[in-house]
Amino acid sequence: MRLLILGTGGMANSHASNFGAIDGVTLVGGVDVDAGRLATFCAQHGIERQFGSIEDALAWGAFDAVANVTPDSVHYPTTMAAIAAGKHVFCEKPLATDAGKAMEMAEAMERSGKVGMVNFTYRNSPAVQKGRELVLSGAIGAVRHVEASHLQSWLVGNHWGDWHTETKFLWRLSTRHGSNGALSDIGIHIVDFASYGSGLDVAHVFGRLKTFDKAPGGAIGEYTLDANDSFTMNVDFTSGAIGTIQATRTAAGQMDQLRLRIYGETGSVEIIYDTGASTLRACLGEDVHTATWRDVAFEPVETNYQRFVAAVRAGKTLEPSFRRAANIQKVLDAAMASNTSKRDEAI
Repeated sequence: MRLLILGTGGMANSHASNFGAIDGVTLVGGVDVDAGRLATFCAQHGIERQFGSIEDALAWGAFDAVANVTPDSVHYPTTMAAIAAGKHVFCEKPLATDAGKAMEMAEAMERSGKVGMVNFTYRNSPAVQKGRELVLSGAIGAVRHVEASHLQSWLVGNHWGDWHTETKFLWRLSTRHGSNGALSDIGIHIVDFASYGSGLDVAHVFGRLKTFDKAPGGAIGEYTLDANDSFTMNVDFTSGAIGTIQATRTAAGQMDQLRLRIYGETGSVEIIYDTGASTLRACLGEDVHTATWRDVAFEPVETNYQRFVAAVRAGKTLEPSFRRAANIQKVLDAAMASNTSKRDEAI
């Protein structure tokens, strides 16, 4: 498979490294509007062809698939162009900045017959895969209640760099620069994590978003820091279960933790991804009567990168698909609408 890397910022290095390590995958081109950044990236990953736009790359056309690692607001036009050109697409999340555009992309991809998948990176956790398997097997009975959180701390710590001075952070804090804040950045991950892990779909959302004061005048240079930093959601699932979903970038002491607890009528499962490490515990059977939790073993799983390559080779889209990402975007849109309306919003 010949792969084009579209966008060469920080996350593109993960795409290039992971795809480049798969047998039979060749990184044949890179695209970026920043010629210096593009040249450095291509030299680092041994990529020969360099293009200043998706249009130039498509005019050349000697590739099978695109890894779209552009900023959020650029996903829609660039992916639609790639679909129109008959290319498979592996897109970073969110698929688009609103559900309407995301569903348009999903429908266009499905009509094309090509493979379209979205990089919900925490699907790579073997704990969430095994935990979902337990839930779907009926091991905890019908799900009654779900608790989910995604906690990061880069607004209060410098472990990933200084957000006050680095554009890779500042754009994520500015709606004018295409960011929908923590809701879109990490919220999309925890909504997918909670829904996928529990095997449930969200039906209604009551959401609250919060932007904290972070700089004098609420701005640093050209960046107005108006995107949300934290959110909470109360949700109803289509099954009748209820739950809470929350995320923040201000959780001191938590570098990157996703935690999911799924409580059923006969047992419970806890799934944790914490900065690369996965754990899974369950309270099942007679242990329910003593509130005893036990570790559950799991095996390694394929990454989304490996699954995308397998899907292209088989000619059949695997999850997480464009349609899945569009449906998750509906939940995020409902949370934003609820924050404005101060009412429960249906999906």
